[in-house]
Amino acid sequence: MLAGRAFSSVEEMNAACAAWVPLRQSKVHGTHGEVIGHRAVRDHTALRPLPRALYVVAQRHLRHVGKDCLVAFDANLYLVPACKVRPRPLVEIRATKSQVTLHCTVSDATGQTLLAVHPRAAGRGARIVDETHWKGLPTGAGRCVTTADALLSPRRSQPLGSGTGPLQALLNRSAAASVEVGRRPLSVYDDLTGTGPFTSPAPTEDTR
Repeated sequence: MLAGRAFSSVEEMNAACAAWVPLRQSKVHGTHGEVIGHRAVRDHTALRPLPRALYVVAQRHLRHVGKDCLVAFDANLYLVPACKVRPRPLVEIRATKSQVTLHCTVSDATGQTLLAVHPRAAGRGARIVDETHWKGLPTGAGRCVTTADALLSPRRSQPLGSGTGPLQALLNRSAAASVEVGRRPLSVYDDLTGTGPFTSPAPTEDTR
């Protein structure tokens, strides 16, 4: 209908199209063999109302969750709740222009998959987190450290290395240098083994 034709304005093109539609609708379609206008009426009647929710166009990707519950996407990091995931599972990212939602790949008992909703970062290198999602991760407060002499015990006000005994030797590297070592003459070991000090054997007379 438009091939090989030129129009001086959009209005002229729209008028040409409006004049062509009734002509086209009166013809029999080559595929289904029905008059196009009659088939169009039946098809329009069968259409259902549009859904109330808008159709969301989103990118969809699979990503692994790190040990810190962060998921990398588009050079940014997004947090998922620690209580809902385990390290290294796959989660689905659904990203729109303004929002990033994180979903489980398997629905829960109620049929839900949503884990978290975040605004999409505008740049690169951002960390988009909800502080409440950290709940459940270890904080390191109960971790034992024995390599620093100046660390204080949580139960005492003095350094851990200020006492005596084996623990002091582990915490204070200089303690080994001050350990008193017993000293004895080498003849003691000769007496214990029944041997004398090493001497060269005396030359023997040749009897031949």
